[in-house]
Amino acid sequence: MNRKHLTIALASALIATVGITGCKKKEEAVVAPPAAETPAPAPVEAAPAAAPATILAIELGNAIGADNKVTSANAVFGTTDTIYASVNTGGAAAAGSKLNAKWSYQDGQTVHTEDKAMEGADTIYEFHIQNPKGWPVGKYKVDVTLDGSQLQTREFEVK
Repeated sequence: MNRKHLTIALASALIATVGITGCKKKEEAVVAPPAAETPAPAPVEAAPAAAPATILAIELGNAIGADNKVTSANAVFGTTDTIYASVNTGGAAAAGSKLNAKWSYQDGQTVHTEDKAMEGADTIYEFHIQNPKGWPVGKYKVDVTLDGSQLQTREFEVK
């Protein structure tokens, strides 16, 4: 084979290769499926604000237990009784909050007043009054306030 035939053979082979490549069916591009959408995280809800401190119950009696609860609730006392007020609180007490019990006699005369710093709500606080000389017979009341706002009043009698 001479050079001319070799060049023609190479050229023919090259043209055939290009022709075959050009006739190939185009492959369709593979499209990836769309990525699954990740749901947005749920919004974080703020914790509900704590309910302010409040008085759930006040019980009066002439004796209390170790848990500051009156052992026997009553509204009539003897002249020599020590009179207890068991104050059950709920909610959330702000730092520095104070309870006050103001005991008064029938004409509004203050018998005794006492403050207690709140250690927290959901607590039972004890207040009491006593009179070594004996209580005058009559009607009394105790007003319990939280930071100066009246919360509850209980009336009682000494006979």
